Amino acid sequence: MTYDAPDANPSSPQLLWAEDGSPRSGRFGDVYFSKDDGLSETRAVFLGGCNMPEVWHGRTRFTVGELGFGTGLNIIALIDLWRRHRPGDGLLHVFSVEGYPLTRAEAERALAAWPDVADTASALLEQWPSQRPGFHRLDLPQWGVTIDLAIGEVEWALAQWQGKADAWFLDGFSPALNPGMWSEDIMDAVAEHSADGCHLATFTVAGAVRRALTANGFSVAKCPGHGRKRERLEARREGVRPTAAPPSIAIIGAGIAGSALARAARAQGLSPVVIEARHPGAEASGFPAALVTPRLDAGDAFISGLYAQALERANQLYRRIPGAILAQGVLQLEHVERDANRYDKIAAQPLWPEGAMIRLSASDASAHLNEKMPMGGLMMADAFALSPAKALEAWLSDTPLVMARVEALTRSEDGWTLTDDEGQSLGTFDHVVLAAGWGTAHLRPGLSLAPVAGQADWTTDDKATPEPAVAWGGYSVPTGNGLLFGATHDRGVDAPEPSQEASERNRATLSEVLPVRWSRHADAPLNRRTAVRATTPDRLPICGTVEDGLHVLTGLGSRGFCAAPLLAEHLISHIVDAPSPLPATWGRRLQPR
Repeated sequence: MTYDAPDANPSSPQLLWAEDGSPRSGRFGDVYFSKDDGLSETRAVFLGGCNMPEVWHGRTRFTVGELGFGTGLNIIALIDLWRRHRPGDGLLHVFSVEGYPLTRAEAERALAAWPDVADTASALLEQWPSQRPGFHRLDLPQWGVTIDLAIGEVEWALAQWQGKADAWFLDGFSPALNPGMWSEDIMDAVAEHSADGCHLATFTVAGAVRRALTANGFSVAKCPGHGRKRERLEARREGVRPTAAPPSIAIIGAGIAGSALARAARAQGLSPVVIEARHPGAEASGFPAALVTPRLDAGDAFISGLYAQALERANQLYRRIPGAILAQGVLQLEHVERDANRYDKIAAQPLWPEGAMIRLSASDASAHLNEKMPMGGLMMADAFALSPAKALEAWLSDTPLVMARVEALTRSEDGWTLTDDEGQSLGTFDHVVLAAGWGTAHLRPGLSLAPVAGQADWTTDDKATPEPAVAWGGYSVPTGNGLLFGATHDRGVDAPEPSQEASERNRATLSEVLPVRWSRHADAPLNRRTAVRATTPDRLPICGTVEDGLHVLTGLGSRGFCAAPLLAEHLISHIVDAPSPLPATWGRRLQPR
């Protein structure tokens, strides 16, 4: 038997391909699956070993953990079974860990051996994540499936995961070849993340694994193996995981934060109510275009990592909305001399997919913008310009919208009662999320929020040619029928009014940075609008629980359209006690406390 040469990439599993198409890890010297009948082996060892599908009958939520994502074959087999035996509107959550991820092309080549599950495999491959270290959320809403894939060391992944599994697939390479994945500490962490009644299955019957599971409260049994393997393990933790009825939830605010929360709540099987004082997008989410860009940081791994993950998730979700993307790619121009060194460092961070952050010289930037630029920039290929109206409409469309101004929140044994500005009750809810931007400060003082007012201007011209999105401190963004530019930045102003003076400032900035572009729009009809952004001292969002049943998502500043989709999923996950897409330490850093 012969093999293709392995990949030289140090983060690669260094695949070796046999003539029959089966993959082997050159890094660990072990197979991904049986070349004879890998799919049947998966079904026998993992699905059968965890008593599926019987184990999830009658469940509205079921969580599976896996060590060793590999080609994704186990999860594809699981989803295929779930599709055929899904309990009602049940939700399946998968958490899997992979230290050396395959590329999409490698996975597609490996999975081609199993035509029986080709449509499920195709759906997963369409969302195949980049090799960025960290958490990646993939979802298949048509089947009620959410997958969180952690790329990194298994110790780190288990320490950062905020969930408990109803079943575990232990499918790392064999203990003899990859002992780090089977240590006592790892088995302790698996047990810590196991719910009452948890089932566990693995191909190995190594004594150390059996003893570690037994010491952690699992009843362990050797069972007949599959194919050439004589034995395998099944384990079970006693007890029954309790279930609870879906809680009632009210979301205050119908900007991007409130809309993202409504979408995330519905995805978790909730029926949220959104309460809005004026109309959706009444404040900072109501401009005709928005930039979806990450906060760039060359030194703080948390900030850069958070926004890299947020941008990835924003791309996935917004692209499902027809007509929402106005322009792909955003050029961040160098504005002062130190920007060049800073952008060099950012482009070299391992957080971004290949080609996502490209350094442009002054001549490159000039060619991209069709005008002379004195300095270069950073092309953020995965950033984009968005239609806020399309996003809000899509994510609020299936959610009741109550038009009222919330004046007070009162807690009782029954939950939180909301009262409007006329003293009328708007209802009592198990959970309330404050997502009203700067308006949140009125409802919950003490959150360290500060207002920053801004005015943006935009032209209207149905014959305008689309132009690249650009940012430099200010910004210039295509709207689909014109150009949005600005914005002023007035700290401490909480009740701004549109003004000619602010328009002149915006015009002066645009004409100074992009004079040729401004000359093309100088005679077009001009509109203007003001809004207030909520900011925090460290410029990080506030996302978490204020007190029992009361939560907040605010302080998004100028990155709301990038951060809100991911942070909304994080917050809703905690409300329903589902696994969060964020690493635990990141979530703690965003807490209002």
